[in-house]
Amino acid sequence: MDSNSKSPDSRAVAAALADAYAKDPSVRAVALGGSAATGFADARSDIDLYVYVPDPDALLPLRREIATGRAEAGAAEVDNRFFEPDDEWADRSGIAVDVMFRAPEPFCDALADVLVRHRPALGYTTSTAFNVATAVPLFDRDGWYAGLQAQARAPYPEGLRRAVVAHNTPMLRSARASYCAQLALAAQRDDAVSANHRSAAFLASVFDILFALARRLHPGEKRLLAHAAGIETPPGFAAGVAGLIAAAPREKPAIAEGIARSVEELAAARLDAEPSPDLRR
Repeated sequence: MDSNSKSPDSRAVAAALADAYAKDPSVRAVALGGSAATGFADARSDIDLYVYVPDPDALLPLRREIATGRAEAGAAEVDNRFFEPDDEWADRSGIAVDVMFRAPEPFCDALADVLVRHRPALGYTTSTAFNVATAVPLFDRDGWYAGLQAQARAPYPEGLRRAVVAHNTPMLRSARASYCAQLALAAQRDDAVSANHRSAAFLASVFDILFALARRLHPGEKRLLAHAAGIETPPGFAAGVAGLIAAAPREKPAIAEGIARSVEELAAARLDAEPSPDLRR
């Protein structure tokens, strides 16, 4: 963990917040996620707290009381709806706080879509499962969250692994609407914004494939190269990623083609060398 990490203070603030939310009997669980839970926290890291409650709207009076009571003057945002329902504030302790609210039933169904029904996405397929698997439970009213974590921490399903690879690989360069094709079009137009957008999507699928091949849950959008240091990647992969990010629009297609080819070769070698799996698991 970074020597500048604020994790001891973060854990104390997170625990106090969990106790405050748990006073409402409808709250099923509270978990600490993000870098404070995974060991990647540094001096700029915030607290990512997840509150599992059937009706986040019904909890608004308590949410507002907690956020405004703990925030520096005028520094609380309650009920943001940009992503998951969340409250954010600059805590008087000096730590930024982001509290997300999840309804347990739809969240469990979405997780089962991935881990049980093996439905892949274009990038970040298992990042929510990673969030659950690595979170630190701070409150678990009836053991529900422990069961959820057990599901997320189970061995990576082989059916899901192959589904992620099969779904993402064509979009690298072989499909008509592949990222490489879109990058080539952006290069022809010298469209820097489009090239940046498609490069990000391309890398999302690349990392989805690599983490699936390694039977590792996708850790999300931050510090991906650091997380990928522990898995098998093609030769020169980190340098290729850095080159793609830094390249001008007209240089990006060739770099992406090289990365795509090396990832495809790695996937073929890994999957072809393994015995036929039982895809039911």
